Amino acid sequence: MFEISQKHDLYPTYVLADTSANALIEIVPERGGIVTRWRFRGRELLYLDRDRFAQPDLSIRGGIPILFPICGNLPGDTYRDGDRAYTLKQHGFARDLPWTPTEQSTDNGASLTLILDSNDRTRAVYPYEFQLAFTYTLQGNTLSISQHYTNRSDRPMPFSTGLHPYFFVADKTQLQFDLPASEFLDQMDGTSHPFDGGFDFDRDEIDVAFRHLSQQSATVKDATSQLSLTLEYNSIYSTLVFWTVKGKDYYCLEPWSAPRNALNSGDRLIHLHPHSSLTTLVRLRVR
Repeated sequence: MFEISQKHDLYPTYVLADTSANALIEIVPERGGIVTRWRFRGRELLYLDRDRFAQPDLSIRGGIPILFPICGNLPGDTYRDGDRAYTLKQHGFARDLPWTPTEQSTDNGASLTLILDSNDRTRAVYPYEFQLAFTYTLQGNTLSISQHYTNRSDRPMPFSTGLHPYFFVADKTQLQFDLPASEFLDQMDGTSHPFDGGFDFDRDEIDVAFRHLSQQSATVKDATSQLSLTLEYNSIYSTLVFWTVKGKDYYCLEPWSAPRNALNSGDRLIHLHPHSSLTTLVRLRVR
C-alpha cells in the first residue's frame, strides 16, 4: 500500500511510504528539493548532518542533493557566457533553492513531483530560462528519480547535472565495490590510478572520478549491515564520483553527466536546444 503524508520537521516535509515493503522516503522541497531520509525495513540508508540541515545559509551534507547547472566546482567559481563572466559556486544552485511540489500519486508507487523555475536569483548567475521537474517514486526496495529539464530560452542551454547521495555506513572497511571502471582520476591532485576494487580509508579525504564507464550501474555491498545498494543511471551520465571524509559515517557515489569545469571546457557538456526538453533517470535499489 502506497501513502503520502506531510509533517513539519524544521521544514515542511513530504513522507512517501510503501507500507507493504516497510519503506519510506522523506523529501523537503524548501531545502533544495532534497531527499533527506530513505528507510527500508527499519534500516536508515542515508546520512544527514542535521546541524547543517537546520541552517539555511549552509549547504546540506546528507540526503540526496541535486547538482545543477554544474557538477563539482569551477576554477575561481567563474565561467564565461559570451562576453560576460559569471560566478557560480560548487555544484550550482538547485540544491539551495526552494522547489514547488506539484503532482503526487499513489497508483504505481508513492510519487511526488517538484518544480524549479528560473528566477531573478538564478538569472544573476546563469542567464537562461528553464524549468526542472523531478519526480521521486518509491516502490518496494527501489527509489526512482525521473528528471525533466526544459530550456525555455531562445538559444541552446549548456549545463551538467547530477545527484550527490550520502549513504550511511558504520565501518567503511567493510564495503565491497563493483564499479564499472578500471581507473579513476584523483580530484585532489589530478593524477590517474588503476582501480583495484578498494580505497585507502586511512586518507583524510577521498575524492575520485571514474570517467570511462563500462556499464550503467554500480553496486556497493556493506558486509556489516548485509545490505547491497545498486545505482542505475541512463547514458547521459558519463562520470561517477566517489567521495568520503575520514571519521564521517558516510560515503557518496554520485552520477554526473559531465566532469568538473565542463561549463568552461565543454567536456561532455549538455547543450539543450531552445524550447526543448530532456528526461533522465536514476534508480537506487537496496537488497
